[in-house]
Amino acid sequence: MRPEDRPVAGLSVVVLGGTGFLGRHLGAAFAARGARVRLVSRTARPALAPAHPESATAAPSAAAPPVSASAHLVPADARGVAAAHLDLLTATAEEITAVLAGADVVVNAAGRAWRADEAEMTAGNAELVDRLVTALAALPGPPVRLVQLGSVHEYGAGAPDGATGEEHVPAPVTPYGRTKLLGTRAVLRGAREPGVDGVVLRLANVIGAGVPQGSLFGRVAAHLGDAARAEARGEKAAALHLPPLRTARDLVDAGDVAAAVLAAATAPAAAVGGQVINVGRGEAVPMRALVDRMIALSGLEVPVVEAAEAPASRTDVPRQCLDVSRARSLLGWRPLRSVDDSLRDLLASVLPPERPPHGTPLGITAGAPAEEGE
Repeated sequence: MRPEDRPVAGLSVVVLGGTGFLGRHLGAAFAARGARVRLVSRTARPALAPAHPESATAAPSAAAPPVSASAHLVPADARGVAAAHLDLLTATAEEITAVLAGADVVVNAAGRAWRADEAEMTAGNAELVDRLVTALAALPGPPVRLVQLGSVHEYGAGAPDGATGEEHVPAPVTPYGRTKLLGTRAVLRGAREPGVDGVVLRLANVIGAGVPQGSLFGRVAAHLGDAARAEARGEKAAALHLPPLRTARDLVDAGDVAAAVLAAATAPAAAVGGQVINVGRGEAVPMRALVDRMIALSGLEVPVVEAAEAPASRTDVPRQCLDVSRARSLLGWRPLRSVDDSLRDLLASVLPPERPPHGTPLGITAGAPAEEGE
């Protein structure tokens, strides 16, 4: 059965980190297919991201699942999406259990990446996952499907040539990669015990509208939005100052990630339970080329100033590229959106309406030299 043919309507879906960049895309995708969605986060809920047509087909919305009074509940909106405000890092075990009650699927899009130290990342990316797995194992009834969002940074450098498959031994070199790997291992341990039906999607670098400004993509997009407004006032755009861009990264669109999560949420447990599945485009994109492409699509003239070459660092991974064949075989999933599609969505979210993104297709392929990076 193709992933888009698997039943989603009526499923009770809890998205942890539901107000974040990915959480909003995931909530929109599930709601568009008729699932009952609850977004759990410690912040107020922004509007949902629009669901991509490739990842979701419109369906009548259903009432959102009930939630315990231990979390502040925002009633369901017109799309059948409710929000529960709960700080998962300080919540009691009982509060976490209550917010998960009645769920058929839990997607963990919570965590810490930007502007956090290693202790904060450990709490958000590892300890929280341990608590989540424990809570799910204690729930009555059939096991709840847990879709944990991992990261390509768990691999570290990965395969020196070609694409990195799931059998590659992880060797993370950053605090983020190390703490995400701890979260992955917590899910895999839980999946070996009764009561937890867990699968880890190890994501490439995700791009699309709403990407955090802490990322290279978000930083460049925010600068281009400022530059467009300056130009509209008759002012000259400021130069874009960036660190050395000497690495290449695998990039995947937020809409394609949503499609992979929907597929993982509905795949047979025998196929995906206890599995790590890569989700990316299978291409190493030079980051300097990506920045130049964003500027070209914006139609702005913005000079780029790279910092002087920094000394070699243990955290300087020159190239990352994922082998996504397991996602094709187990989930029936493949990426549908191009890098240009993602960049256009991102730029459309920051540029004034009178300056739509434009340009010819981006000529970056898997065979491009992997010398630039984030």
